[in-house]
Amino acid sequence: MDYGTMILRTLLIYVIILLVLRFMGKREIGQLSVIDFVVSIMIAELAVISIENTAAPMLNTIVPILILSIIQITLAYIGLKSEKIRDIVDGKPSVLINQGKIDENEMRKQRYNFDDLLVQLRQNKIRSVSDVEFAILEPSGKLSVIEKEAKTNGEDNLHNFLPVPLILDGEIQQQHLEKINQTQLWLRQELRKLGYRDIKKISYCSVDKNGSFFIDLDD
Repeated sequence: MDYGTMILRTLLIYVIILLVLRFMGKREIGQLSVIDFVVSIMIAELAVISIENTAAPMLNTIVPILILSIIQITLAYIGLKSEKIRDIVDGKPSVLINQGKIDENEMRKQRYNFDDLLVQLRQNKIRSVSDVEFAILEPSGKLSVIEKEAKTNGEDNLHNFLPVPLILDGEIQQQHLEKINQTQLWLRQELRKLGYRDIKKISYCSVDKNGSFFIDLDD
């Protein structure tokens, strides 16, 4: 075995993968979706094969890695403009605890058991399930937790409210309106009061538990 060739291949593959991952963006490192994970595994496998098989041309490894990175970057750019593509590629978040109640049906759909739930709650420094108002399983597999608010003066200040986007890329999110028991008519009326008449010009809109809107216009 030519150890010199192996060392050179290892260094070259390292540089190529580093550049590819940097080019694909920080999202690849910070938050892996299913498709990100698959691409990462394939790139790693190609790298190992290239290092071990010193007789094979380097192009047999470099070309597939570049193709995978191009596919991933293309899907990412398309996903910026299309919510449907984002849902297909990245998946949708799933609400496992909704207004303090565990949704067993959703857990079964996600093949998520109570041990998984308790482990991730502990990782979020949650002592008891009863302290959780909402628990959302993100497409990356991470559990996002929103705790119940503390009681003050003997009164329960709990707001049964899930902070979700009501408008994304100029499109009203009907399923999110239903979660907060509101309608498109209500949303349009509230936006008109704030001086926003053209929904298409709004890239992001959400409302907090106090009824205050956050609106970001399309640049």
